Amino acid sequence: ALRDLEVLTLNNNNISRLSVAMLQNYYHYLHCRLHSNNLFCDCHVAWLSEWLRQRPRLGLYTQCMSPPTMRGHNVAEVQKKEFVCTGSVCVCSSLSCSVLQCPDSCTCSNNIVDCRGKSLSEIPDNLPETITEIRLEQNSIKAIPAGAFSPYKKLRRIDLSNNQISELAPDAFQGLRSLNSLVLYGNKITEISKGLLEGLFSLQLLLLNANKIACLRVDAFQDLHNLNLLSLYDNKLQTIAKGTFASLRAIQTLHLAQNPFICDCHLKWLADYLQDNPIETSGARCTSPRRLANKRIGQIKSKKFRCSAREQYIFPGTEDYRSKLGGDCFADLACPEKCRCEGTTVDCSNQKLTKIPEHIPQYTQELRLNNNEFSVQSMVPNDNLSNNRISDIEEGTFEGATGVNELILTSNRLENIHQGMLQGLNGLRTLMLRSNRIRCVSNSSFVGLSSVRLLSLYDNLITSMTPGAFDTLHALSTLNLLANPFNCNCHLAWLGDWLRRKRIVTGNPRCQNPYFLKEIPIQDVAAQDFTCDDGNDENSCSPVLRCPAECSCLDTVVRCSNKGLSTLPKGLPKDTTELVYLDVLCFRWFLNFNVVPRLSVVCFNVSLCVCRILSYNRLRCVPVRAFDGLKSLRLLVCVCVCVCVCVCVCRALGANPLYCDCRMQWLSDWVQSGYREPGIARCAGPGDMTDKLLLTTPSKKFTCTGPLDVSIQAKCDPCLSNPCHNDGTCSNHPVTFYRCSCPYGFKGQDCEEPLHACIGNPCQNAGTCHLKEGERRFAEGGDVCEINVDDCEDNDCENNSTCVDGVNNYTCMCGLEYTGELCEEKFDFCAPELNPCQHDSKCILTLQGYKCECTPGYVGDQCELDYDDCEENKCQNGAQCIDAVNGYTCVCPEGYSGLFCEFSPPMVLPRTSPCDDHECMNGAQCVVVETDPRCQCLHGYEGEWCETLASVNFVNRRSYLQLPSSLITPETNITLQIATDEDSGVLLYKGDKDHITIELYRGRLRVSYHTGTNPASAIYSVETVNDGVFHVVELVASDQTVSLSIDGGPVKSINSLSKQSTLSIDSPLYLGGMPDRWSVSAALQSGVGGQNGTSFHGCLRNLYINGQLQDLGTGVEAGCQPCQAGVCGQGECHPTGQRGFSCTCHPGWTGDRCQDQVNNPCDGNKCIHGSCLPINSYSYSCRCQPGFLGVLCDEADQEVLDPCQLTRCKHGKCRLSGLGKAYCQCNPGYMGDACDREVVCRGERLRAVYQLQRGYSACETQEKVSRLECRGSCPEGAEGGGGSGCCSPLRSKRRKYTFHCTDGSSFVQEVEKVVKCGCTKCPPS
Repeated sequence: ALRDLEVLTLNNNNISRLSVAMLQNYYHYLHCRLHSNNLFCDCHVAWLSEWLRQRPRLGLYTQCMSPPTMRGHNVAEVQKKEFVCTGSVCVCSSLSCSVLQCPDSCTCSNNIVDCRGKSLSEIPDNLPETITEIRLEQNSIKAIPAGAFSPYKKLRRIDLSNNQISELAPDAFQGLRSLNSLVLYGNKITEISKGLLEGLFSLQLLLLNANKIACLRVDAFQDLHNLNLLSLYDNKLQTIAKGTFASLRAIQTLHLAQNPFICDCHLKWLADYLQDNPIETSGARCTSPRRLANKRIGQIKSKKFRCSAREQYIFPGTEDYRSKLGGDCFADLACPEKCRCEGTTVDCSNQKLTKIPEHIPQYTQELRLNNNEFSVQSMVPNDNLSNNRISDIEEGTFEGATGVNELILTSNRLENIHQGMLQGLNGLRTLMLRSNRIRCVSNSSFVGLSSVRLLSLYDNLITSMTPGAFDTLHALSTLNLLANPFNCNCHLAWLGDWLRRKRIVTGNPRCQNPYFLKEIPIQDVAAQDFTCDDGNDENSCSPVLRCPAECSCLDTVVRCSNKGLSTLPKGLPKDTTELVYLDVLCFRWFLNFNVVPRLSVVCFNVSLCVCRILSYNRLRCVPVRAFDGLKSLRLLVCVCVCVCVCVCVCRALGANPLYCDCRMQWLSDWVQSGYREPGIARCAGPGDMTDKLLLTTPSKKFTCTGPLDVSIQAKCDPCLSNPCHNDGTCSNHPVTFYRCSCPYGFKGQDCEEPLHACIGNPCQNAGTCHLKEGERRFAEGGDVCEINVDDCEDNDCENNSTCVDGVNNYTCMCGLEYTGELCEEKFDFCAPELNPCQHDSKCILTLQGYKCECTPGYVGDQCELDYDDCEENKCQNGAQCIDAVNGYTCVCPEGYSGLFCEFSPPMVLPRTSPCDDHECMNGAQCVVVETDPRCQCLHGYEGEWCETLASVNFVNRRSYLQLPSSLITPETNITLQIATDEDSGVLLYKGDKDHITIELYRGRLRVSYHTGTNPASAIYSVETVNDGVFHVVELVASDQTVSLSIDGGPVKSINSLSKQSTLSIDSPLYLGGMPDRWSVSAALQSGVGGQNGTSFHGCLRNLYINGQLQDLGTGVEAGCQPCQAGVCGQGECHPTGQRGFSCTCHPGWTGDRCQDQVNNPCDGNKCIHGSCLPINSYSYSCRCQPGFLGVLCDEADQEVLDPCQLTRCKHGKCRLSGLGKAYCQCNPGYMGDACDREVVCRGERLRAVYQLQRGYSACETQEKVSRLECRGSCPEGAEGGGGSGCCSPLRSKRRKYTFHCTDGSSFVQEVEKVVKCGCTKCPPS
């Protein structure tokens, strides 16, 4: 009855199995939907995969849900051999259908998640696992965390363009083997972290343009073998390492323009590469040197790329690029002359050098300069080795360099200053070690540096110091210890006392631990507060003992038993890193119960070992003199080993077949010399030596009378017995004794097994051997060998192609849409000779065939229609619209102007206006009020003619004003108004060698007065003034007193100034900042610390000096109005306070000041009943409203209804799944398909962190904890009570967890973890 069935819909059910008969007997299907079920993909469902592959338009998105290894796989893509049955399988009917959730702010359709322009700050969680595309462009995402996209294995396209991404975790895209498009342009990415693009073998499009990438690792693109287009346009690249593009085998288009390339010898390879591969289409050009500036890299001859000492590589205001491109990002710099470079090591030792080489590569981690001929005259006075990533300097490097007075090792990777590192620098006065990784300073670090006056250890990892660390620095006057994580426990108590006693400049280093001393200067901590209580006994200067990873260590005992070792362990406690070099402190060694097969002569060079246990191994051979190094041995146990040759020493040596000829004499002597063996070891041969005791037999009895039997020699050299069959090659092996390399056709440990019965061709009379199942078949010529086996029985032809049998092969006959040997490749409709897309549009292959990305201005399936942009034009005032390709032009009526003719004709004032003779200044406009002319001043100007600039807005942080110096006298009254939200900045500065300063300091006003003859004096305002509103500041200098008042409040004064405390009248007067050349000197002269030299950032108005309003001149933004004219280039300005503003950009413009134009393909779109979705910068698609379809959403679909119209949710809301299915999202406490049933008390599984409040700090567990939360209602009379019961925990357990707090502290506390819920009697209210 159902043989003519055309539509079968079974999706969104709980189907776990399908019978063959259910689908096989119906031939007229037009639509078949099977997705969103619980298919159990074992051997019983293998038929469905083949059935779906033969019908590619049916059963789309049918996926396996179990077993776990198959979950999420499309059934049609799973091979037949992957459907397996393992024993008895129970398919539970209780498995519910998984409803995929779509984030609230996004839309989901056809496995595409669209979150564009939703102001998202992070990537949404719990996305459908089957998504193939996610669009996150035009959001506010700043970082991509680790594994952000790893759960979504089917992703083919990710678009993260136009966000604020500056951080990308190295494994953000790990495991996305199907990804073919990755769009990251328009972000703030500075580098491609190592491993970021690893494993993206299918990637074809990578857009990294419009970022801030300054360097590329040479292996950044090593896995992108199928990449077609790479865009690095508009970044900060100055050079690229050779070989960066070597792995891009399929690259067709490369964009490198708008990068500041330095075209020296290091970029010669790129010119050669682009000449051989003309794929760079954006026009990449050189920025420097000057002789090559603005020339295209691909057109410059190779000989023009050279490195010369005369070349100028320095840009105005920047450093030499070599100091920026170090380490992993760029490792292609030339090696210094006479030196050897390998990896990150530069070896210039033993070269008779008289001076340190120039141009040391910036990737250098280890620099070797020992054994040269440096002298006082040859060493330069100042050695700058900063930014080199040097991790160590060998002892003696600076031997004889007494003429060096300054050594700069800033920004390297030094971890300690060991004794002898700086030996020879006797004349050194300045030592800069800032920004390294130093953890400890010992009392031998600076031995011999008695002349050092300035030592900087700023910005390291120092937590502790050895007492007396600086005692050898006799001339030390300045010591910078700031920015170090000092642990102020008992080990650092000496430093606090030392800082209090010494009169040197230190900058007040501060404690970071323990918590109660955080940010307290070390010298201010009382001696009794330096404690090691509560487990705070850490000392970074203490030696760290190590133990082999495979072993356990206790005191002097090392145990490595039962570890499956095949070689002796490495990495021994204290100064022992390999057993070969072990010669101290080894009292017992346990290596028993492993699989050690043999020992080398140097294995036991352990002079102090007294016990060696080697029992229960696979020892067959111990070489002569193997135990000579065991000078203190008292016990050697080798029970149950298998030594026949040389030795088998054990507690019962009789258990080993010792062959006592002359080769065993050394062992007898060794045993007898110290009675190391209890006397029960007996010989097993030869001849008369049988049963002789090893301990008592005289040495002369150990003789050799003839050649040694091969079976015995094979114990030490197994290949002598020729164990390999069938011409296999034997070689000794340290673990398996020997190993055979088998010839073709044979396998097995001894090459004894043929791969199959026909190896060696056993057939006679020129017959051909064919394999039969379970037997050999021999055939003579004739009808026995006449059958051609059907090779199509097990063929690999794909995509419903036809297999044609041949002789020992087959051929796949492909359909019209496929090609390739197995018909595995889809036909390339986008080939130049077949491309259907018109008007130079781009053709893109899809699963359904192809699609066209239209050139701007064209629409249609094949981009054949020229869109009339005038249909929705913005021309005003009766202007005529003229259509163009992807745009239009407005022809304005006479007198009108503007892009859209929006500006009216200008107004002409009659010449009889009173304003004709009234000249307004500074751009003011004259208006007539009643009959009098008046000037309407622009913001910031005052006066009858707007001649005085009374208020200014300091927007640029380097701006300032200079006023006449004579305005400030010893008797001065200064009044002004300010508005700012900054913490610091100079308001007024007058002086040269002496000065008076009004400045912002930590939100308060600070006035300092310094005449150059007395110590500087300073006062602070009680009030903070950085709240963004205007405050009145009044400063009065009179009678040797300086007074400060804010908003008419309390007055603070500097009294008792000397009569000689007068400022120079001729010294300059600055407002809002000062020149850079004054900033440093002003900071040094301020005396009390705090003068910062930074310019004021905010508004300043109504400056009165001695009662006279001052004209502030020009050079800064006039007026305190936040929305200055033209501040938002193509947008509208909105004030956000006294001085702040934001810009709302006009359509087509973006940027914080609306200065960047955006090409929005949706402007003037033709979507009738739907919304426009940009595909790229030049084309778009339409998303139709429910009930409409078609390319432009202009066709009504009568069959489509809103699924939620038929769904009623009593206590909840109707939602649509990612597959368009309606479901009810219930309110808390309700359940059921219609949310019509109350939830019965149960424990809902929750995996989250525990959170606690401790004082003012929020604390939470380090890891998420799985637990239950009791939710739901209880029936009437629960627990025997009269009323309703309460849902609460029935059983719980307590566990300890570590909590980490926002203040940096941590603690361990027990918490109660609920494990069972139920109804109990409610507690009394």
